[in-house]
Amino acid sequence: QVQLVESGGGLVQPGGSLRLSCAASERASSDISMAWFRQAPGMEREFVAALFRRTGNAYYADSVKGRFAISRDSAKNTVDLQMNSLKPEDTAVYYCAAGRPILSALRLSSIYSTWGQGTQVTVSA
Repeated sequence: QVQLVESGGGLVQPGGSLRLSCAASERASSDISMAWFRQAPGMEREFVAALFRRTGNAYYADSVKGRFAISRDSAKNTVDLQMNSLKPEDTAVYYCAAGRPILSALRLSSIYSTWGQGTQVTVSA
């Protein structure tokens, strides 16, 4: 089973940028969707962005659309999340996930079978 390891989290000021990376232990099948979720203290885990397995198209939560970008580097077996114009409300633990959801279930965390350990992102002045 593929293992996922996130990196790139940290402390950044509002308006700043961070780039998260998710490294897979082996080359993931092209039939796997890769996604980023986040969880703030006391909140449920929420969808951030995903690359759908059948088309490679990117999908985003409305709260991050236009600010975040998800991309895959097949040569490096990584999926990155570029986060720009960060806001305090983006503060959370960010998780990388892999699975085979149908398109209508792409945003459901319960569908994903493999998760990384998470990386903390804190946006604060």
